[in-house]
Parts: sequence; structure tokens; C-alpha cells
Amino acid sequence: MTRATARRRVVRLRGDERGVRPDSLAAEEPLEIRLGGEPLTVTMRTPGQDFDLVAGFLVGEGLVHTAEELAALRYCAGTDESGANTYNVVDATLRGAARALPLSAHRNLLTTSACGLCGRDTVDAVRTHVRHPVGEDPLTVPPSLLYGLPERLRAAQRTFESTGGLHAAGLFDAATGDLLCAREDVGRHNAVDKVVGWALREGRLPLTGHVLLVSGRASFELTQKAALAGVPLLAAVSAPSSLAVDLAEELGLTLVGFLRGEGANVYTRPDRIASPSPASPSPDTPSPDTPSTTAPSPAAPVTP
Repeated sequence: MTRATARRRVVRLRGDERGVRPDSLAAEEPLEIRLGGEPLTVTMRTPGQDFDLVAGFLVGEGLVHTAEELAALRYCAGTDESGANTYNVVDATLRGAARALPLSAHRNLLTTSACGLCGRDTVDAVRTHVRHPVGEDPLTVPPSLLYGLPERLRAAQRTFESTGGLHAAGLFDAATGDLLCAREDVGRHNAVDKVVGWALREGRLPLTGHVLLVSGRASFELTQKAALAGVPLLAAVSAPSSLAVDLAEELGLTLVGFLRGEGANVYTRPDRIASPSPASPSPDTPSPDTPSTTAPSPAAPVTP
């Protein structure tokens, strides 16, 4: 069940001409997240992959760390004017130690599609303990692999093709460059939550040896979400914020920005970007430091 787009009639202007035509818009609807039946938060999102979104949100909040801690996800009753289920309320049931978290750990607030950190008291409160030490991940990737990732993610952005109004996040295998999961949403943090939630439900956390690519900028929050999921390398097609760079440096996460074409800026842990090996000389080509062993040609006879 997806409602990722909506159709609206628009007046289209082209020079001095105007016409009426249908247009596709990226859908934005509220999703209420409940924990054990108790309201936790409301986030504005693009409908689709809601269970992934909720699972990733719980990982990003430090409430869940493994698939075993997430017992169940289900849609709750939520109806529109006609009585149809809106699928805009999801309840999560936890098990084990995660289930015993106090209500003070929850935050009842409206999270917009632009900000996933609204309601936090201070920036320091966001530095949730990271269980997976990303700084110890031995990952290395060649620049050529990085350069090819944005095009692979772009090819998977089907809803963006029709609306032009969605962010995207993609999870890649750093060894092969294969795209494992791509998600779109009006909120960049939601797109990342959907990817992380998919990985949690697939039993893939921590995401050692993986690259997370986001279609916009790299914020502090996205850097934190990557670290909480165990991702050692976060790349963005746009700029990172100063706080994102500070956090990445503190955690030992490689942060790459302006990944476009065959260029990028590496802000932290550049040692993970392997330098290309110099071209090996041909066996038939002597090194400039090696004396030639070829005998000189005899001088041509001089005709008197």
C-alpha cells in the first residue's frame, strides 16, 4: 500500500502562454508512532515503507539496536471522513530490555519533514550512545566506486522522476558498489530511517562495510543516524554542516560531501578512501633509473 504521489491541476506558464494540466506532487501525510500503545511522536512523511520508517526511527532514537528487540509493528485504527483506514498510525511493540525504557525516554512532539530533531533540549542531548564503534571499521573504498554511487541511486528514484520533490537515501555494499536498498521521502531524515529500518528488519545491523548515500546535504542528525546503524562512511551529493563534520570526526566516521561526477570532498577519515595505484610500467619499457642494456647501433659509414 503506497500513496507516494498525488495529482493536482496546475496553471503552467511558458513565456506569455499559459495552460492547465495535471501535475504529480510528492505526498506528505502525518504518521503517528506509538510505542506499546502509548503515543511517541508524529512525523510528516511520504506514505510507503512505514514499518521501515518506524523501525529506523527507533534505531535513530537509541530505543532499538537489534531486530530481536522489535517484537511487532502494526497499523492501528485511523480513519478519514469516509471511514476508510488512513494507515497513518503505527504501533511498535518492543521486547527485552528495550521494552523497559521509561516514558521519559519518549518525546511527544510533531516532527516535520524538514527536521527530525525538533523538541530536543540541547545538541548535547542528541549524542546518543553509539553501540557500534564505526571508527574501528577497516573499510576502504576506491574513489572510482564512490563516483558511481549517485547515478545508481538516481536511477532508483522512481517517485522523484514524476514529482521532482523527494529526498533519497541509498545503502551500498562497499565491496561491490551494489545498491542494496533505496528509499524516498519528503524528509531526508525519513529516507534514512526507512533504509536503516529495512536493514534492522533484515537482520543486517550493524552495517559494517557499507556506504550510506543521501541525495541532499549531510546534517548532524543524518551523521548520528548513520553512526547508530554502524555505517562507517556517509556520503552526500551536497554539503555537510559543521556540526556533522565535528560529530563524524569524534566518532571516526568517514564523511564525504559534494559527491558529484568524478569529484568529492572528504571531511573526515580520508584514510578510508584508497589512493589509486600508480600504473605499472610495461615489461618492455625500461625504468628511467635503469641503465640501458641495449648495445648502441654501429655508426653508419661515412662516404668520402
